[in-house]
Amino acid sequence: MAPSTGAQIIARSLRDLGVAVVFGIVGIPVVEIAEEAINLGIKFVGFRNEQAAAYAASVYGYLTAKPGICLVVGGPGVLHAVPGIGNSTVNAFPFLLLAGSSETHLTSKGAFQELDAVSFLTPHTKSTFRPAALDAIPDAIRTAYRSASYGRPGPSFVDLPADIIQGVASSSTTLGPTSLVPLPPKPSANETTLFKVAQLLKSAKSPLIVIGKGAAYARASESIGSLITQIQVPFLPTPMGKGVLPDSHPLNAASARSTALREADVILLLGARLNWILHFGSPPKWNASAKFIQIDISADELGRNAADPALAIHGDIATVVPQLQTHLSTWSYKPESSPYASRLLTAKEKNLATAAKKAADPTLPMTHSSALSAIERTLHSLSPPDDGRIVYVSEGANTMDISRSIFPVSYPRLRLDAGTHATMGVGMGYAIAAHVAYNGLGATPGEAAINVTEAVGKPGKKKIVSLEGDSAFGFSAMEVETMARYGMDILIFVINNGGVYHGDADDAARWKELQDATLGSGNPDPGAKGLRSTSLSFGTRYEDLAAMVGGLGLVARTPEEVEAATRKGWECGKVCVVNVMVGKGESGKLEFGWQATSKPKGDGADEQKGGEEMRDKGKGGRGSKL
Repeated sequence: MAPSTGAQIIARSLRDLGVAVVFGIVGIPVVEIAEEAINLGIKFVGFRNEQAAAYAASVYGYLTAKPGICLVVGGPGVLHAVPGIGNSTVNAFPFLLLAGSSETHLTSKGAFQELDAVSFLTPHTKSTFRPAALDAIPDAIRTAYRSASYGRPGPSFVDLPADIIQGVASSSTTLGPTSLVPLPPKPSANETTLFKVAQLLKSAKSPLIVIGKGAAYARASESIGSLITQIQVPFLPTPMGKGVLPDSHPLNAASARSTALREADVILLLGARLNWILHFGSPPKWNASAKFIQIDISADELGRNAADPALAIHGDIATVVPQLQTHLSTWSYKPESSPYASRLLTAKEKNLATAAKKAADPTLPMTHSSALSAIERTLHSLSPPDDGRIVYVSEGANTMDISRSIFPVSYPRLRLDAGTHATMGVGMGYAIAAHVAYNGLGATPGEAAINVTEAVGKPGKKKIVSLEGDSAFGFSAMEVETMARYGMDILIFVINNGGVYHGDADDAARWKELQDATLGSGNPDPGAKGLRSTSLSFGTRYEDLAAMVGGLGLVARTPEEVEAATRKGWECGKVCVVNVMVGKGESGKLEFGWQATSKPKGDGADEQKGGEEMRDKGKGGRGSKL
């Protein structure tokens, strides 16, 4: 047997660790790694931009509970992949970045794409490695892989110099297979703390359970479902915590979110952090005397902001929740006799009525609510939520905020969005990763659909549906070609209002006047201010991106056209972009719905202002116990 090259050793190390797919962009010198990985049966998904590839790898780690792998060149390739590292860190996604670099003997000489990536990335990753010799490669990759998933998941990095990749092992070098990394330890809770928090929950008059994406990552659906069935406490899912329990669950308080936050006195946080998404646990959104019980895999998170470290439990959610249920014994909250639960139900019914009115708005151009509701009606006639055969990806401030509540899910990890960093540009990478994770590539099955420990919907292929604001879509729109190249029948809706947050005009003539005022051309109104900083082009033909790569491009301007386009896109069997034309929207204070910092104008106004719950159609809410 010929001596192994560094590229072959790297590829074998990945295979031995169970890696099934690598995302990235090749170039000198990492192309050799990708080719050797392909020779060993590892799928390589080549992107058009390292940023999208890194986003894909990071969320692939979330979907599979195994580090997602991204391969890039050195220098600019590493710099372009940095957003994936930030995304992994903030969202706690396990992620391993592998990058080439210039030859070690050329360090500091201005070598090709030279960058001291180890020094650069050490402050921003859980671990960084640069193997000094070929025989150090397997251990460096295995250690980085383990670091990415143990404890609080996050990013790791391995720098691979060109002379290591292209080097040839000596005849005396013997390298055995890289051993598999065992599953991360699952710490349990201290019995004394469990007793204390159980007593506190039992004393609550207005309890609430908040379910975060950490619970979805922990595969804790069964244990959380058992707990809530027993104790009958209302729960609130965070945006990516949706589906840990079905949105149709009668105790789901999502459509009465502001009321729940304002009145809850004891809150059990399951994989949810008291960051901006939960208003830091502080008034006026929360009850000033509220007590927070945290269960989190990250010790650093315990006691943060309004949380009390004395009520915090460091542990694995799927392990700790059954322990807590045992301590609660036969205790059960009685929502049917609770004034708090009654007020939640009243708020929910009010918000349902308002949301239904918005969904039925006949105004043209369409509103976000009416357009997204038309998509929802059609998709759910094709595949009901309880089938679990649709994965939703959503980004763009208005599109993401509104679609979050319009599209219900019944299983975990079927809704992906901009996440804790509110990162625009993740959508196309996330959609590709979801397709690979659930449906696989070619004959290779999807890792998220096999070896699972909880239900993720009925068996069979899942349809990936990406709901994109036009601004967010622009960050990574060329990845539509990647989808086409790999035969991914992803259905993309671009909600086109011609702007960031809001557009400038509802017709082409008015937009042209504003453009002329900006450029000083034509005969502009001397008093016109021109296009605003939030403006994008009017009526951009985003659907042509699909057509140019052999996919299907459609335009929809009415709810009826949206419904027809949705059916065609569902059935076409190839990547499809539906350009959904909506009104420019109203300008106002720019904020995400979950920030909702605008001052309330009256009772319940906070629920309307930020769109936190008024847009929630409350799927399954009828017959609710709230």
